[in-house]
Amino acid sequence: MFIQTESTPNPATLKFLPGQTVLEAGTADFPTAEAGEKSPLAKRIFGVSGVTGVFLGNDFVTVTKSDDVQWDHIKPAVLGAVMEHYQSGQPVLGDDVPAASGHAEHTGEDAEVVNQIKDLLDTRVRPAVAQDGGDITFHGFDRGVVYLHMQGACAGCPSSTLTLKMGIENLLRHYIPEVTEVRPVAV
Repeated sequence: MFIQTESTPNPATLKFLPGQTVLEAGTADFPTAEAGEKSPLAKRIFGVSGVTGVFLGNDFVTVTKSDDVQWDHIKPAVLGAVMEHYQSGQPVLGDDVPAASGHAEHTGEDAEVVNQIKDLLDTRVRPAVAQDGGDITFHGFDRGVVYLHMQGACAGCPSSTLTLKMGIENLLRHYIPEVTEVRPVAV
């Protein structure tokens, strides 16, 4: 098994590509080791000292490290953990953990606007963000303000504010006049 790694715009995060499907559908975010207990793969990666977050996508695993650890020191151990997991034959997620579809539900008078927002996110934003090892999902819409949740490499990324304001906000405002602003939320 050959696992490729790619850097992300977030220097604290690396993207690992095991060369096979990680999740059939959706994503799974494990921002803490405690949350990672629900995934045999994430649990194994959190066993590496210095790992602070694991995010699973369709064909990648994004790992975030603490600031006091260098990638040169933990990257081999993370590669080993991913390889051990796939050789073990265990599932990526525990039986009681479904992969998240991503977007929060929204009903009400602006449901049509929200559906347009979700469609643009799914077709234009999320594929590009996944290439960087992260995900951005719809969290809410209130009086022109779109609230988005950033995960994986996007969470804590130095360029995430620029991505939100200059990229996503401009895109949504261009196609959907009801959108006036985009803000991040922490879940």
